[in-house]
Amino acid sequence: MSSSSPSGKELASTFNPADIESSLYSKWLKADYFTADASSSKEAFTIVLPPPNVTGVLHIGHALDQTLQDCLSRMKRMKGYEVLWLPGMDHAGIATQNVVEKQLGAQGLSRHDLGREAFVKKVWEWKAESGGAILDQMKRLGVSVDWSRERFTMDEGMSKAVVSIFKKMHDAGLIYRAERIINWCPRCLTALSDIEVDHQDDAGEFVQIRYGEGEQSIVVATTRAETMLGDGAVAVHPDDPRYKHMIGTEVLLPLVDRMIPIIADELVEMDFGTGAVKVTAAHDPNDFEMAVRHNVPFVVIMNEHGVMAGTGTEFDGMDRFDARVAVVAKLKEMGRVVAEKRPYIHAVGHCSRCDTTVEPRLSKQWFVKVAPLAKASADAVRSGEVKIEPEALAPRYFEWVDNMHDWCISRQLWWGHRIPVWYGPNGEVEVVGPDQTAPAGWTQDPDVLDTWFSSGQWAFSTFGWPEKSADLAKFYPTSVLVTGYDILFFWVVRMMMMSTFAMDGVAPFKTIMLHGLVRDQFGKKMSKSRGNVIDPIEFMDKYGADALRFTLARGANPGTDQALAEDWIGGSRNFATKLWNATRFAMMNGANVNGALPANSELNAIDRWILSRLSETLRDVDSLLEGYEFARACETLYHFAWDDLCDWYLELSKETFASDNKANSQRVLGHVLDQLLRTLHPVMPFITEELWCTLTGGESLVVAQWPKADSSHVDKKSEKLISTLQEVVTEVRRFRNDQGLKPSQKVPGRFSGSADVLEYSSALRFLLKLEDKDFTPSASLEIGGIKIELDLTGSIDVVAERARLEKDLAAAKKDLQTAEVKLGNAGFMAKAPADVVVEIKERLGKTTSDIERITAALAALK
Repeated sequence: MSSSSPSGKELASTFNPADIESSLYSKWLKADYFTADASSSKEAFTIVLPPPNVTGVLHIGHALDQTLQDCLSRMKRMKGYEVLWLPGMDHAGIATQNVVEKQLGAQGLSRHDLGREAFVKKVWEWKAESGGAILDQMKRLGVSVDWSRERFTMDEGMSKAVVSIFKKMHDAGLIYRAERIINWCPRCLTALSDIEVDHQDDAGEFVQIRYGEGEQSIVVATTRAETMLGDGAVAVHPDDPRYKHMIGTEVLLPLVDRMIPIIADELVEMDFGTGAVKVTAAHDPNDFEMAVRHNVPFVVIMNEHGVMAGTGTEFDGMDRFDARVAVVAKLKEMGRVVAEKRPYIHAVGHCSRCDTTVEPRLSKQWFVKVAPLAKASADAVRSGEVKIEPEALAPRYFEWVDNMHDWCISRQLWWGHRIPVWYGPNGEVEVVGPDQTAPAGWTQDPDVLDTWFSSGQWAFSTFGWPEKSADLAKFYPTSVLVTGYDILFFWVVRMMMMSTFAMDGVAPFKTIMLHGLVRDQFGKKMSKSRGNVIDPIEFMDKYGADALRFTLARGANPGTDQALAEDWIGGSRNFATKLWNATRFAMMNGANVNGALPANSELNAIDRWILSRLSETLRDVDSLLEGYEFARACETLYHFAWDDLCDWYLELSKETFASDNKANSQRVLGHVLDQLLRTLHPVMPFITEELWCTLTGGESLVVAQWPKADSSHVDKKSEKLISTLQEVVTEVRRFRNDQGLKPSQKVPGRFSGSADVLEYSSALRFLLKLEDKDFTPSASLEIGGIKIELDLTGSIDVVAERARLEKDLAAAKKDLQTAEVKLGNAGFMAKAPADVVVEIKERLGKTTSDIERITAALAALK
């Protein structure tokens, strides 16, 4: 027999992913299958890839995200949509600048030694040489993105869009410059937005300090004692009876010997600490708000490096943390420390890039006024214009978007989109658009824009906005955004705000599909320190891209995290091998796709059953994928392929394929494989392409038609009949095993009962290794109305076997009685640990099952 096909190819005897993946991807690219046509009359289906950082490499989260997007893109392409899946990268301002600065540092240089223009040139050189490694890694995964439309947030078109939207928002009063308390990273030397700050529980201190003297004294509590040098007031709640008499008076601030007022503000919590708080207006966001309300002075006491400066005390020149220790020590000498608590666990902000403790700092920065933008973004979801999948995560979206603070968008970096604001010699300020030129002698703002400001425009700027391009008209709004719930706030909300504003109220996508995070097999977050990180490249090398993709998709329930273990990827590789071997077996046995399928009336029940199961599977999988139920779709496909097709249909049909009456079954098997491989293609593109093209001689699954369920093939009568055959096979095999018969050992056997079942007695004997000859039965079984008689006399000692079974039955009954006595003993149940009770209940269930099995085996022996 040969596994050759209409394609003239022959499948290798063993499946090796490395033999096919690279060549198939090259084939797809050469054929231009992934390139979208904006002039097409087909309905558009659009996804924009969440742009990975230019500094990044493919991690397991990317692999999950891109697998799901590819699954949708490939399915919709097969359904006849004009599919655009647009790829690209984010310039990652802070991360990229850090990478290049480290390289310079290794040479004993800093960016200031090069100057701004030379440094930026150096970053572009780094990008050309080392950046974007992730794009080639994505190709390993098999992504069907339109590489001809690859974008980068710093390329010319994107940069024009960034300047245009800045000007448009500024002209609309949505961008302004002001002094505010911002998150400041003393290591990166830049402002950070709220979402770039990771809050961690740190072990600090909680110190109570007495301000003032004698009766005119008050005790404040703080976790940052060094900031008292910049205090401008002490605040209490207006209704706090302990301090009402002091409101409006002044108290001496220790160490700097300055008198500061005691003010009343409802922001103060009476039951926290002493009920009196220090007001450091230039170094705390809440204090800033109180200071604005009460005209408290803003005293700056640290420089940009987090070093004390300008206090006029002995602490100037100290690092902020060293100063904290020194200030508390000095206060102790003065007898002003009333109480201390160490360790005091509290939430402290850290830079998400370098983990440095963030310092609240008064600084003049550029901000986006988010209130009207956030409202429009919330309204788009509440009205149903945009749907969040799963719906259960919608409250998270509203919690964030309904409570947003104005967004600080300026960054003190050199790598990024420079703020298009110019300052004149006499204090003039002008926003200069992309097609405008600043007046001679004016100076551009030195800061760059937050990276999220440009990536927030990804859904429209990538299509050529502000130009009215063909791509923008065809592919905006996009169909679905597929991303992890962890960047719902970072990126999704910003895309909603900026797109809705730029595109005159039209939201950027119709559906936001949120998946969970990938964790290790024990449900723990992956991290290098734990040593539990799964490298997708390593496992694609080992098991193939299809195995990794199938494992990830099979675990992807909407909005929930999934666990992942190497063994599970190995299991998916076994599934791929099963598909390979099944197709190879089918081709060796003449499976084909030539001509129309035979009429149902011409098919045997086994063929009608597999067609019925295929139709139901196609119907379910299509519905599940359209509903983003990737896990359930994969599970359905897995069980149809492994259980229905391989374990049952091929086994039940082996006798047919060995006969002269096999043409109909060959055509049915060819059809089933054709449809199955099409349906599996979005999840497992490489192996399905190789198998399908070899089997059918077709051009490519990428451009093949998506299969449709055929309701005329649904045949409940055949399903019921095959269910009976399956029950017979299962129970007889179990009985043979219980009697110690080897799977290959043949014994005489015959069937009696339903004529429908008896029609397939030959197939049953073939599967069950039963010989068709005269005999006197020594054992019999009744299964689903079918009587099976066997002659075991030449295979086992029936008398000895009966004695063994009776001994096992007695032991099982004794175990059952012991378990029942314990579970019925109220005293025992009251004292026994929960796990012991569970164990006894499990033993009771197993013993009951054993008794039923042994009793049936005894009854079967003559």
